[in-house]
Amino acid sequence: MNANRLRTHTEPTVLFVDMNSFFASCEQQDNHWLRGRPVAVCVYTGRQGCVIAPSIEAKGRGVKTGMRLDEAMQLCPDLVPVETHPSRYRDYHVKLINVLKRFADEVLPKSIDEAIVDLTRYQLAYPSMTDVARRIKQAIRTDVGDYLRCSIGIAPNAFLAKLASTLQKPDGLTIISPANIDDVLAKLTLTDLPGIAHGMSARLEAGGINTPLELRYASPDRLKLVCKSIVGWHWHLRLNFGGEVDMATQAYKQMQAIRSVSGAQRQSVETLHTILRTLCLTLERRMVRQQLFCQRLQGWVRYWNGKRYEDELTVSIPMQDGIDLYTTLCSRMDNYQQAHRCTPLLNADVRQIGVGVTDFMPADMVQYDLFEDNTRKDKFRQTLYAINDRFGPNTLVRATQIRPETPVKELIGFGSIKDLHDITDWEAV
Repeated sequence: MNANRLRTHTEPTVLFVDMNSFFASCEQQDNHWLRGRPVAVCVYTGRQGCVIAPSIEAKGRGVKTGMRLDEAMQLCPDLVPVETHPSRYRDYHVKLINVLKRFADEVLPKSIDEAIVDLTRYQLAYPSMTDVARRIKQAIRTDVGDYLRCSIGIAPNAFLAKLASTLQKPDGLTIISPANIDDVLAKLTLTDLPGIAHGMSARLEAGGINTPLELRYASPDRLKLVCKSIVGWHWHLRLNFGGEVDMATQAYKQMQAIRSVSGAQRQSVETLHTILRTLCLTLERRMVRQQLFCQRLQGWVRYWNGKRYEDELTVSIPMQDGIDLYTTLCSRMDNYQQAHRCTPLLNADVRQIGVGVTDFMPADMVQYDLFEDNTRKDKFRQTLYAINDRFGPNTLVRATQIRPETPVKELIGFGSIKDLHDITDWEAV
């Protein structure tokens, strides 16, 4: 979907639907005993586990995303830790999108718990956007889950609609229009605006722009100079109703797969290798389905003592095979250990393992050298995932994936969900 447009539009016809405490609410939806209780969704529920999604009740008690579980329990002793159920969240996400598509064709999922509904072409059908928003809320409660709540922002463009959705939580409904935008911005700081973190805020302040109102009224030329890119012009368009620049589905620039490691997993080197191999196969799956090969590979390990191992390399022949990615990373780890005479990099102090791929090339443009033709391997991967897409995940697996140890827990994040809609309803991203 690409509904970006460069024309003035001042009517609030874009809705941003933000599900409140989505993962925790899904758990409470399926387990009535959890309703009304402070809940913390965690990858692992050991004392050093990390809270990835507190419920509305837990947030009211001061529990925040990213807290260590033992710290959260000290703050909220009756907190209920719950392990993640990715398939459950995906199922609810798909139900949510299906409900939104009953109101308009122009629905753009932005993450597992957010979506844009563009009603700009539906103004005759929907004279009141607030009425539509209330109907969407009711439809979600009726057809997705009666314990699920959302905040909806309404504005002339997607950015302002997202901003509006953050202003009243939970279960909010807020409109930003030319009539009230200055009043809204006057109450905010730069980092309250979606997309402005401390680095961008510092850059703007160094250019003499200290508040959202000053950002709104700065000239496009000044903003381009301060931001040192076309991003400055985009900020002018967003805050002055000059066009839509956030309604396009972005192509992949980078893919990452990251896992936090539990205390039990750290005790087994074989399990740590299984995690690394699983991450590489996750990236393989995404590249196969997007028909991409990577030309740059990254790997990193974080440790509990604060240290970090990082590696990055450019490959001469584009890669897609997950086992090849895994073998390459392991070989470079071995070389590092020998060169520096250090202990194994995958050890009992590991806190997190990550793999990333970038610099993509379309599959039909990959050329192998004279003595290495991997077309049969490429065809095998395509066939493997085609069968799994049709008959369900893990219908076929490689022999290298069959291990006696405890399987690695599947995770799901809040980020891109392109694969979820481009490929199949159950696909993880």
